[in-house]
Amino acid sequence: MRQVPQYLLIGNGRVSRHIQHYFTLLNLPFTVWQRSEPHAALMQKLKDATHILILINDQQIENFITTHLSPTEALLIHFSGSLVSTKAHGAHPLMTFNDALYSFDHYQRIPFIIDHDSPSFENLLPGLPNVHMRLDKSLKAKYHALCVLSGNFSCLLWQKLFTNLEQEFGMPADIAQLYLQQQTQNLITNPKTALTGPLVRGDTLTIKKNLAALEGDPFKEVYESFVKCYATLVEKK
Repeated sequence: MRQVPQYLLIGNGRVSRHIQHYFTLLNLPFTVWQRSEPHAALMQKLKDATHILILINDQQIENFITTHLSPTEALLIHFSGSLVSTKAHGAHPLMTFNDALYSFDHYQRIPFIIDHDSPSFENLLPGLPNVHMRLDKSLKAKYHALCVLSGNFSCLLWQKLFTNLEQEFGMPADIAQLYLQQQTQNLITNPKTALTGPLVRGDTLTIKKNLAALEGDPFKEVYESFVKCYATLVEKK
């Protein structure tokens, strides 16, 4: 019979709270330690832990392991998408986490990207039914850069639209929600044909008007960079 894992989650930030909720839904036993608690409490929890998830700031992970986790023989796992470490195995949930908790089905659908030299997923994160893929550690920096470009930076663009609709044009931000939903659905349905607008049409007149309208706005540089990037992509085809 496979041993039931005993997880210890380090940290109580947003990701940790989501994982706590998911583990509760899965009926997986876990404890949590955060730095507001005494060090003695951590030492006590280490005694029973078989798997330790280090869910703190990327820059603090390795130092925390060296300083606090040397007494344990538990498997150490971090969820950073970019950190390459010899001290812990990487398992990055390819998902964005906000303040609201998700449904059980949603958590189960989250893919995990694990280091190429990690143990099997069943041993790394026992009890989780999630899909997983391996990624060579040498590719993690670029993988994470692309995640940031697509997820985080696109968020800035949509925030810009919502803000200007409200503050400059006197419209409710939610008037653009259907536009966002359809753009997302187009990307899901067929990402190769999802791009529309003046770039695809080669409409240089509209592009010039757009750039003129953005004069003095920091997002003008963003628009210009996309025009240059798209031109480069077209040249390479």
